[in-house]
Amino acid sequence: MTSDGYLQRDTSGVARFLPLLGWRRGYDGKVLRHDLIAGLTVAVMLVPQSMAYAALAGMPPVAGLYASIVPLTVYALLGTSGSLAVGPVAITALMTSAALAPLAGNDPARHAALAGLLALLVGAIQVLMGLLRLGVLVNFMSHSVLSGFTSAAAIVIAASQVKDLFGLRAERAEAFPGIVASVWHSAGTAHGLTILVSAVSIALLVLLRRYVPKLPGALLVVAGTTLVSAALSFEDRGVRILAEVPGGIPAPALPALSGQDIRALMPAAVAIALVSYMEGIAVAKSLAAKSRLQVSANQELVGVGAANISAGLFQAFPVAGGFSRSAVNFSAGARTPVATLVTAAVVALTAVALTPAFYHLPKAVLGAIVVVAVLGLVDFKGAMTVWRARQVDGLTLVLTFLVTLWLGVEPGLAAGVAFSLGVFLWRSARPHTAELGRVPGTSLYRNLARHGELATDPRVGIIRMDGPLYFASAQSLKDRVLGLADERKELTAIVLDASAISDIDADGAHALADLRDRTADRGVALHLATVRGPVADLLDRAGMWRALRAAGRVHRDVAAAVAATRIDGRLRPEWPELEQATTSGNVW
Repeated sequence: MTSDGYLQRDTSGVARFLPLLGWRRGYDGKVLRHDLIAGLTVAVMLVPQSMAYAALAGMPPVAGLYASIVPLTVYALLGTSGSLAVGPVAITALMTSAALAPLAGNDPARHAALAGLLALLVGAIQVLMGLLRLGVLVNFMSHSVLSGFTSAAAIVIAASQVKDLFGLRAERAEAFPGIVASVWHSAGTAHGLTILVSAVSIALLVLLRRYVPKLPGALLVVAGTTLVSAALSFEDRGVRILAEVPGGIPAPALPALSGQDIRALMPAAVAIALVSYMEGIAVAKSLAAKSRLQVSANQELVGVGAANISAGLFQAFPVAGGFSRSAVNFSAGARTPVATLVTAAVVALTAVALTPAFYHLPKAVLGAIVVVAVLGLVDFKGAMTVWRARQVDGLTLVLTFLVTLWLGVEPGLAAGVAFSLGVFLWRSARPHTAELGRVPGTSLYRNLARHGELATDPRVGIIRMDGPLYFASAQSLKDRVLGLADERKELTAIVLDASAISDIDADGAHALADLRDRTADRGVALHLATVRGPVADLLDRAGMWRALRAAGRVHRDVAAAVAATRIDGRLRPEWPELEQATTSGNVW
């Protein structure tokens, strides 16, 4: 147990495969009390949120409760985070709605079946990635992509709730332009009392979160507006209410759908699998760092994937670890996944016995909960920071934001990932190279472009390449070295500082051989300095290493390489202090 009361999870034996058992050591009444309080706190937050996010996904509100019972239990058994709160979240709900709307039409039964199938696919992808230890794949979604995607998705989500907030009789749309057009054409159907309910609900949610954050604001607003709605007969006054909410917990069943549906949903399933995992693992690692614990990235894939599979079997939709609820879970004192089991039990009790209490709940209140929850995801400050740090990363963010906003969540995510990968390839094909000079009085070498008053020899050029030497970057290095040889006719040697070349492939080895020959044709000798072991190993397998060493072209550092560029057996007069720096020109 850590000094602040958090348990250290055991990862040996059976606990490796069933992480919940790893929390047994040191678990006592005090820890249980913390977990009970946290579980109850998250439950009162999750019940109204889950129903709101179900509506956002195009599902009946009770499906949000289904997504908050068995999936939470499964994650508690298999997940490695003691604080991550898994369940319905806004981003995956929006992505679910966008994926299902074109396939389901206006058939609620088909929509529900497709949602279950989508959750199964998402879960299967995540479990497979976890078993194959492919958690590293999510690293291809950069912070810029996620920031732009999340901000645009938050705006789309908020816009999608305008219909319910204003009581409009508008057609459902998924992309932002369609939502705006739908709202514009139906503006004349706005309902005054519904707008008032929405405004009061949003105001109360914001004020409670700001001034009394420890109170369950969403639950209080839901309870209060439901009582007022029942007392004043809002239904008779034109306010849309939930009406009948089915009770109980459904039996597990496989969605009866075709292979064509699977193929149609697969792109969305891949996108949701990656985004939902990224959202969960980011907050799980953040909270784990605060409690000085560790989470397993690949086991988290298995845990959240199994949770999604269970969601598909129990008439729900894809789930993920949520930022806000996880923060509440942590601050409320959650120590282990037992807190998640408590949350699932409270939601199950609600689904079994309390759903009639939601009969008079105005739908506008659920929309208000969604809007208040997601507007905090629009990260203007973070976007400005990214732009100032590197403009190409800012362009990635802006591109992802605009495509997500105007074309939809999946095209936006795909465009952002494709653009960021393209930028990565472009940058890796043009690695930073620097010409070096010696710091006077030392054997240290620095970038001439960054440091003044460095000693140089007009007959020796020193080039450092910062990056791997492979097929994409080989030509860039050749252009720089040969350009230097052609530009400075007095050169007799070029030293390649390989200290920052972390890797090399066969094309890189061929490029070095070609450089050796082409510089020799110009009367310039190519020397290598500070070659890393893995790079030397590949050059050896390529048949170059021994020849380079035999020719005295490989050196332990730049100072030794420069000292090896002798004329008539004597050091150049510009480098007298190097006479003591090396004993041989062929040093390794």
